[in-house]
Amino acid sequence: MSDTRQLLGIKGGSETKNIWKLRLQLMKPITWIPLLWGVVCGAAASGNFHWSVSNVIASFACMIMSGPLLAGYTQTINDYYDKDIDAINEPNRPIPSGAISLTQVKLQIWILLLGGLAVAYGLDFWAGHSTPSVLLLALGGSFVSYIYSAPPLKLKQNGWLGNYALGASYIALPWWAGQALFGQLTWATAFLTLSYSLAGLGIAVINDFKSVEGDKALGLQSLPVVFGIKNASFISAGMIDIFQLAMVIVLISIGQHLASVILVLLIIPQITFQDIWLLRDPLKFDVKYQASAQPFLILGMLVTALAIGHSSLVII
Repeated sequence: MSDTRQLLGIKGGSETKNIWKLRLQLMKPITWIPLLWGVVCGAAASGNFHWSVSNVIASFACMIMSGPLLAGYTQTINDYYDKDIDAINEPNRPIPSGAISLTQVKLQIWILLLGGLAVAYGLDFWAGHSTPSVLLLALGGSFVSYIYSAPPLKLKQNGWLGNYALGASYIALPWWAGQALFGQLTWATAFLTLSYSLAGLGIAVINDFKSVEGDKALGLQSLPVVFGIKNASFISAGMIDIFQLAMVIVLISIGQHLASVILVLLIIPQITFQDIWLLRDPLKFDVKYQASAQPFLILGMLVTALAIGHSSLVII
């Protein structure tokens, strides 16, 4: 079990000297899941995805770009700039433990970044885009990832701004990539997904609970540091619930009533698990909460995307 946690990049995993396991741990595969799903949602929202061999291959390539490559780049560069914080919170992680050299980490950052941009360029070529929209999204997302972790901006120093940047990167950006690849990204759906990303802000707060000690020591103003762990858990739950309920209102307004009912039914178990795990002890039960509640959140995203793909909103 601890070996699996190590490979997925979850806190509490066992230590290893295998260089490839260390590289994978830096990339935190557990964080790829919402990005892979975001691409699926974007393809569904485009209203133009077909179950052909070329479309399936293109969608898979877009998932590789969003997850292992660019999310892997994001997580690796975050570990590089967070090595002092991790030395306090998670001293057994690859960099603070000395299991991997900084030169190797820098090489991994560049390979993942350039690989992701190369795949993005190839996807634009496949789609016949006159404007390389997927590449531009990849460049924009990579830039946000850099300023999230790196000084002098280091967005994660501000709990609200940093967590929203993270939420948008995990919900809006892969959705936009999937939609731009198979259809047309519109201002209406861009705004909708940015609003949905406020629910992602609530999810991002959960990742801050495990880092409170190091954040306090180094002056990072995460929400658990600023408001306290208990209040931050209520902020997290509130953001997740309120902005999903806002999507219910949007679905009703565009005539997607069945989808709105399904979304409500998917929000109810999330609230239940918040009461069981998140609001009682977020430090102890953060992983259990995410494992139990997140599947309902991402299913709700797909329901919303499919509804958009079948409504007039997609062509505004």
